[in-house]
Order: sequence, then C-alpha cells, then structure tokens
Amino acid sequence: MELFRRPEQAEGIPRTEEELGLDPDVPVVGADKTDPRHAGANGAEDSQAEADQPASTYEYASIPPAPTLPKGSVRVPPRKDENRRGTVDFGLFLLRLVLGGTFIYHGLQKLTGWFHGPGLDGTRDMLADGGWDNPTLSTTLVTVGELGGGILLVLGLGTPFAAGAVLAVVLDAWAWKQGMVPGLQYKAGPGAVELESVLAGLAVAIILIGPGRWSFDRNRGWATRPFIGSFVILLLAIAAAVGVYWYLHGGNPFSGIGPFD
Repeated sequence: MELFRRPEQAEGIPRTEEELGLDPDVPVVGADKTDPRHAGANGAEDSQAEADQPASTYEYASIPPAPTLPKGSVRVPPRKDENRRGTVDFGLFLLRLVLGGTFIYHGLQKLTGWFHGPGLDGTRDMLADGGWDNPTLSTTLVTVGELGGGILLVLGLGTPFAAGAVLAVVLDAWAWKQGMVPGLQYKAGPGAVELESVLAGLAVAIILIGPGRWSFDRNRGWATRPFIGSFVILLLAIAAAVGVYWYLHGGNPFSGIGPFD
C-alpha cells in the first residue's frame, strides 16, 4: 500500500488559474489602467514588462499609512497612573498630625496651664528669668506661634505659613537653650537641643514637601507641587527667628562652639 501519492497522481487538485477560478485579466491594485501592459496577460512581452515593473510598497495594503503630523508638533502618549500618589498623602497627614499636635500641646501648656504647664503668668516669668527683654511680647509670640501654628498644621490650612510660624518659634527655642551653657549639648545637659532640632527638621520638611491632599489646602499648588514659594517662606521663617531673637534676647547662642568662641 502506498502511503504517499505523488502530486501528479493526485486527483481533483486544481492546477491552472481557470480551475482556481482566477481571472488573469484583473488589473493589479494601484496600477495604471491605461498602461497597455495591464490590458491583458497575453504574450511574452507583457509578462516580461510586468516582471520588470517594481511592486508598490502599499500595493496590497488594506490600511493606509498614518497621516504626517504638522511641523513642530509632538505626539505625547498619555501617562497612566500620573495622578496616583500611593501612601504619600497619608504619610504627610501623619507628619502634620504629629508635629502640629506637639505644638498644640505646648501651646496649651502656656495658654491654659493644662498638662502641668506654666500658664501665661508662669511663661512670662520663665522668659523674664531667661533674659528676654520684653517677656509679655515674647510670651504672646511663642503662645500664638505654637498653638495657632499647630492647629493650622493639623488642618492643613495655610500650611507653609503655619509650618513657618512653628519653625521660627522652635529656632528661637533652640537658640535660647543652646545659649544657656557654652558648648554644644545636643542630647544631654541643660542646653540639650535634640528635640528642638527634630521639630525644626520636620517643619522644614513640610514647608518644602507640602501638606498633601489630605488637607484643606488640597486644591492649592503648594499641597502637591511646592516650588519657589516654599523656599521664600523658609527663608522668611529663618529671618523672623533671627530678628526676634536679636531684638528680644540678644547674645550669641553659638558661644563656646568651635569658631564661635
């Protein structure tokens, strides 16, 4: 038994264009109908001319090429997940909550005497004993800066200005404690400034990063994309701290430290 049959022995297989149902006189797509070479498929000259004729690139294409863009235009593909921020806004909310809550706590100690605080009279006496020239004004500034700035930070309302206010307060506290005893006492001693340094760093971070979308400032530019204005507020907060300390206290908080001897 033969397993395979040779092609010429197969029956019923079409071998010519007529048997396949093809019309040899159908013109090629894109060809010039007036060209005599495409009038028919008879003769050797026509076959030779068709063989020498180069085929068009889009001769059999069913989809036309994309249109050319105007000069100078750029086609930018859409970016997926461009507005997604993951846990950034939640993390900024927690940062504001911790920093603002800390200053609310200290502000209430000075304003109301809660949480074993000194109250307004005790704060004024403490500042007077610490060398502040106008203890009443100093008490007002520190209480408003801590309590008001802390509340605004938690709410995320006017955040750069609130963070700038608490930064100015904590920088003055840093300078006051550091100036009590010569030499840098970062972690231990009566002039330890570890807590003030951490709080100042958090305030600077919020100024430069913004409050995030979990805030009342969520529709403002500084909420998610702070830029030059944040640097301006940071410089103003530092300048305010230096001016208040120089005017109301004076002295050099860096006395006894390295080149400031």
